[in-house]
Amino acid sequence: MTSTRRAYGTGSVWYDEKRKRWVGTIETGWTARGTRRRKTRVGPTKMAVQRKLREAMREAEQQQAPTVGGKPTVKTWAEQWLEITARSLRPTTWQANASQVATWIVPTIGHRRLEALRPADVRAVERAMEVAGRASSTISRCLAVLTKMLKDAVIEGHPVPQAVLLVQTAAPGESDRDAIPLPDALALLEQAATLPDASRWVAALLQGMRPAECLGLTWDLVDLDEGVIDVSWQLKPLPYRVARDRTSGFRVPRGYNARQVYGALHLVRPKTASGQRIIPLVPWMRDALIAWREQCPASPLGLVWPRPDGRPRDDGDDRAAWVRLQDAARVASVDGEQGRRFTLYEARHTTATLLREARVDDQTITAIMGHATILSTKAYLHTDRGRVRTALEDVAARLQLGALR
Repeated sequence: MTSTRRAYGTGSVWYDEKRKRWVGTIETGWTARGTRRRKTRVGPTKMAVQRKLREAMREAEQQQAPTVGGKPTVKTWAEQWLEITARSLRPTTWQANASQVATWIVPTIGHRRLEALRPADVRAVERAMEVAGRASSTISRCLAVLTKMLKDAVIEGHPVPQAVLLVQTAAPGESDRDAIPLPDALALLEQAATLPDASRWVAALLQGMRPAECLGLTWDLVDLDEGVIDVSWQLKPLPYRVARDRTSGFRVPRGYNARQVYGALHLVRPKTASGQRIIPLVPWMRDALIAWREQCPASPLGLVWPRPDGRPRDDGDDRAAWVRLQDAARVASVDGEQGRRFTLYEARHTTATLLREARVDDQTITAIMGHATILSTKAYLHTDRGRVRTALEDVAARLQLGALR
C-alpha cells in the first residue's frame, strides 16, 4: 500500500491494493457524543477521491451549526482549542487534554454557549465524573483542562463569564502512591536477579530512571568503560493527526525533537533540560549491563531493553513484565491474596526515599532524579560526579545489590 502525506485538514488519501481502489478519509468535526466525525470516500483515481473529500468537507461545513445564535459553543471552541494547542503542547499532554474534552467536557456541556456558561456547568462536569466513579485526581485534572480552555477562549476574544473561571472545585485526594517498602524492594531485586534483564528493574529502583527513559535507552549512550549512562531520550508514542489513520502523519508541536523508531513510537527529548543527565553506574549495575549486552536481543535501534524480537518495548509490555515480577516475588500480598500492585513510578519514589534516608543533599538527589526544582545541569554532574556515584553506592548497599552477584 502506498500513501501520500497531505497538509493537515485536507484528509488522507491512499491506494488500497486489496480493493484496487483509491481511498480517502477526512475529519469533519465532532459528533454529539464528543468523538471525532470522519468521512470516507472511495474512487477509481486519486484526483476523484480528493474531489469527493472536498465536497464532503463543504457539505459538513454547510450542515454543521458551529454556533448557537451566532455565538460559539463549548464544543466548537474545544475543537478550535485542541487544534491551536497541538502546535505547542507535548503530544502526551495534548492527548490527555483531548481525551478529557471528548469523554467529559463536550458530552456534558458541549451544547452550551461560551457566553451563557454558569458555575453550575462546571459543577455538572464534576458531578458526571463523580457518578461514573472517577478518582478525585482524575476529576481535578479534567476541571483544570476545562478552566485552561475557557481562559484561552477569553484571550482569543470570546466572552466567558468571570464567575465561571473562579469556580472552586474539590481538591484532588491524596495519592496512595508511595515508596516501595525496603523489604518488598529487596524481594523484587532478589527475584529480578534470576532474570537475564535484571538491570532493567535495577535501573528503576537504584538509578531512578523513568519507564520511558529505560525503554528509550540505547547502547551508544551507555559508557561501560567510564561507568555512566547518558539519559537524553525517552520512548513515547505520538498521536496520529487522524486517530488510527497511520497515513495521516503525526502531531508534532513546534520545536519538538522526535525521531520515529517503530509505528507511533518515537525517541523524544525529556520535558525539561534537567531531565537530560549523566548517571554513574555502581559496580553491580555495570557488571549486569555487561552480561546483558552479550545476550540482549538484537535491536536495529541498539535498544538496551527491547522486546524479544528486537522491536521497542512499549508501556504495556513494560508494565506487564513489572506485574509478573511482583507476582513472582510475592510482594504487596496479604494472607496470600494479591493487594494493590506497585507502579513503576513508585520504584522511582523508592530511589528518592533511599537517597534521602542516606542523608544525600538535595542538589545531588535532584541531579540523579532529573527534576527541575533545583538548578542542576549535566555540567554539574561532570564536575562533581564522585559525589553522585557515592550517593548511588550508598543506595546500592541498602538494596543489598552486592549480595545478589
